[in-house]
Amino acid sequence: MTGTREKLEQLRGILELAQEPAGEAGIAKRKAKEIPSARERVRMLLDPGTFVEMGALMRQPGAGNAMYGDGVVTGRGYIEGRPVVVIAHDQTVHGGSVGEMFGRKVAAAMEFAYENACPVIAINDSGGARIQDAVASLAWYALMCRRQEDLSGFVPQVAIMLGKCAAGSVYGPVNMDVLVATDKSYMFVTGPEVIKAVTGESVSAEELGGAAVQATTGTVHHVADSERAAFDWVREYLSYLPSSCLEQPPVVNPGLEPEMTKHDLELDSIIPDSDKVGYDMRDILVRIFDDGAFHEVSGGTAQNLITGFARVDGRSIGVIANQPMVLGGALDARCSDKATHFIRLCNAYGLPLVFVVDTPGVLPGIEEERSGVIKRGGRFFRAVIEATVPIVTVVTRKAYGGGYAVMGCKQLGADISLAWPTARIAVMGAESMVGIIGRKQLEATPAEQREAVREQMIDFYNATMATPWIAAERGYIDAVIEPSQTRLEIRKALRLLRDKDPKPKHNPRKHSLFPV
Repeated sequence: MTGTREKLEQLRGILELAQEPAGEAGIAKRKAKEIPSARERVRMLLDPGTFVEMGALMRQPGAGNAMYGDGVVTGRGYIEGRPVVVIAHDQTVHGGSVGEMFGRKVAAAMEFAYENACPVIAINDSGGARIQDAVASLAWYALMCRRQEDLSGFVPQVAIMLGKCAAGSVYGPVNMDVLVATDKSYMFVTGPEVIKAVTGESVSAEELGGAAVQATTGTVHHVADSERAAFDWVREYLSYLPSSCLEQPPVVNPGLEPEMTKHDLELDSIIPDSDKVGYDMRDILVRIFDDGAFHEVSGGTAQNLITGFARVDGRSIGVIANQPMVLGGALDARCSDKATHFIRLCNAYGLPLVFVVDTPGVLPGIEEERSGVIKRGGRFFRAVIEATVPIVTVVTRKAYGGGYAVMGCKQLGADISLAWPTARIAVMGAESMVGIIGRKQLEATPAEQREAVREQMIDFYNATMATPWIAAERGYIDAVIEPSQTRLEIRKALRLLRDKDPKPKHNPRKHSLFPV
């Protein structure tokens, strides 16, 4: 008969084996790759001492060589004192591939997150479906995806890519809210070997799906130079979000700088006198939000548009701002995708939106038209229209054509719209206007006088048409303000809108149709 002491010793032995299910071979594999274990990664992410593992002893039944954990570590812990659920692939067990018990563990972790309304963070390092598990692997991929959809927009979901994400393992990360990667990681549906065998094309893993490549396409939302930096980014990202859509984000240091500061006053001279001279929009953003803090999302793609989180009076907001230093701040297909994703992310978790506008409109070009700028821009419009959170817009300089409309105009849904006296709000810029409306007049003008007349037409248009005054006279702009007042005016506006509760319209439809 086995006594309690023997059973305790047996338990300790099993738990020790479960900590390193692949044994010395797994340790050697990690050492060769110079990577931490799945459990070490989880502990790096979470508050010290808070990780509680779930399902450590699960393994494939009926298989004599089955390893504990089945290639994934799941559990719960805390980040900045708030509960989260963590899923981490164990690359030393079947390459972190997805088997049946792997799927059951992940599904159970997601159900725990749903029932307890807390964020999910998945640390990805997987070779995809486990071939030897056959259809069971595919079935559990599908079941995990269903649970992921249940969580989408209910609780924050963050994917961290620290190694390889291949085949079916790419669809989990890409269906989470944001995807963070280290610079040496990569993801693709079919790898270089398969591509070469099928098409004859040779390509490296980095060229095919390296983090830098995926950041450029917008698939990856942030690239970190180390695992520690990736975890720190995620911790800061979550600090701006609520634990679920049922809550509000944490309030951090409200009431700071209630009066105008010297940094506010610097805004009065920040816009160049010439419309053709650019400036860095970040110089404005650091002056109009709390502490000069800004947490950028998707900084590696479409840099003509800046998206990220900031705080106003201690409360989290989402920021969408044109960047005049890149393409003059013009909107293109790629930045439309970026804006659509970010607006829907903020709206899902109740974060107000602040648009900071300086754009000449949509970027012209054959390549843009062929890349679907119409359809992708249409999604940007729809995202703004469907947003129900408070929206405040500040026009600093150019707001032309479709750029005026989609960048948070009142007619599309902004609650409060402000403009600086340097704002130029019009259908198009003066130079374009002259090329269309003034073409015949210029053709009839003697050649030696043509340039002077052209400049007169531009000056007249800018002085009488492309101004904030016409928009203000018609109520399309609520106020024209001094730039130095911007930070405090945004604070007043969002305080006024804090209890905004849009009444749902009665509409018998099942859902609207997105331009896809």
